[in-house]
Amino acid sequence: MAVVDAALIVASGIGCAVGYLLASVGVVGKADVYAAASVLVAINFILLTIVQQGYRLKIITDLPRTFRMTLTTWTGLFGALLAIAFTMKVSEEFSRGATISFYLVGLAVLLTWKSAAARWTAHGLRTGAFANGRAIMIAEFGLATSSNAVDDLGQHGYRLMRVMEIPAKELASPLLLSSQAARFEELITYARENRIEHVFLLMNWSRQHAIDSILDALKILPVPVHLVPDANTARFLRYPLVGTGNTFTAELRRAPLTFRERALKRALDLVGASFALLVFAPVMLVTALLIKLTSKGPVFFRQTRHGFGGRAFKIFKFRTMRVLEDGPTIVQAQKNDPRVTRIGKWLRKTSIDELPQLLNVLKGDMSLVGPRPHAAAHNTEYEQIIGNYAFRHHVKPGITGWAQVNGYRGETRTLDMMQKRVEYDLWYINNWNLWLDVSIAIRTLLIGFGQRSAY
Repeated sequence: MAVVDAALIVASGIGCAVGYLLASVGVVGKADVYAAASVLVAINFILLTIVQQGYRLKIITDLPRTFRMTLTTWTGLFGALLAIAFTMKVSEEFSRGATISFYLVGLAVLLTWKSAAARWTAHGLRTGAFANGRAIMIAEFGLATSSNAVDDLGQHGYRLMRVMEIPAKELASPLLLSSQAARFEELITYARENRIEHVFLLMNWSRQHAIDSILDALKILPVPVHLVPDANTARFLRYPLVGTGNTFTAELRRAPLTFRERALKRALDLVGASFALLVFAPVMLVTALLIKLTSKGPVFFRQTRHGFGGRAFKIFKFRTMRVLEDGPTIVQAQKNDPRVTRIGKWLRKTSIDELPQLLNVLKGDMSLVGPRPHAAAHNTEYEQIIGNYAFRHHVKPGITGWAQVNGYRGETRTLDMMQKRVEYDLWYINNWNLWLDVSIAIRTLLIGFGQRSAY
């Protein structure tokens, strides 16, 4: 996969340079410079993808995640290399047209290849094409058919040659090895004759005596023995394992961001918010004038929200309603809401009403990306009826968030919709990294001006 990525990037870079220069000036010059630059881009792209574990089978088949990773990595890499080239005063060596075409064509080629690779890999997993490790399984009776572990192992590199099932009554017996001695001898002989490379145990983890007895019976076989998590344990082992001395724990809920992570996120907020204010200053000025000319009341609307650690702050928005609600009872904006002004409908639809929150980001109350802060009245209500809702306050609230780019923006008409929004927020908190923030920000710019759920 990495080799194909490298080949496509180098081919795109050289092809775009040659094609553009022939079309524009009729002569191909400095071909070696463009070739070297293409190789440099390819190496850095592959290294960044490896760091993000982008070549794992699980991620390759997750096409939306692969697309996001490719887009953010490719864009960030080009931005960084162009900045370096400008700083070192070597940017004059490269044609702007060739560089832009390399970025666009290279991205299109990579996304097309990733799409094809995802389909091919998914098909291979379904058909067992990657199942090369020969294995046997010893399972509690009934678990092999009811658990998805057998299919999962078959799809991710293991070929189950044989499954030995033991009744629960026998597993609970202290005489397990005596009663099953003949079967274990037969299984050991089978493993030797068929060059078995792995043994998997699938049974309830509470059966410690049975697990120890089976390990004792299999000690003559020089192969690794894996204990497959039972249904109760598996849901906890999905979380990251953290070493605490000689003990490993499953981090069921991660701590708030470390000092280094907060510093990185804050740096992105300051740079991004400052740049956005410069870009959108004319839009904000025109918006303020339109609000003043079309309705009575202040330009800005301030409302109490809860931020990091549940601390209250005042959020800034352009006023889009004829009312200024900020109390124990607040009604969410609905479709065709009579409280919304004429200009307010357009502002809410295009998300321009959110731009003043860039000031909240500069003040430190909010971040560019994070769980959307709800009105204090709604916050109090949902904390009482949705479990883990308060965990959203482990990071600063954001102007946009993971839930919003996945369609959960605007009015939450049902409790299920709010629960789903909270699920996305918690996933964001538990999986935060700087690239995720960049990806969400880019997706917000791409889809932010047309979401029908915003009104």
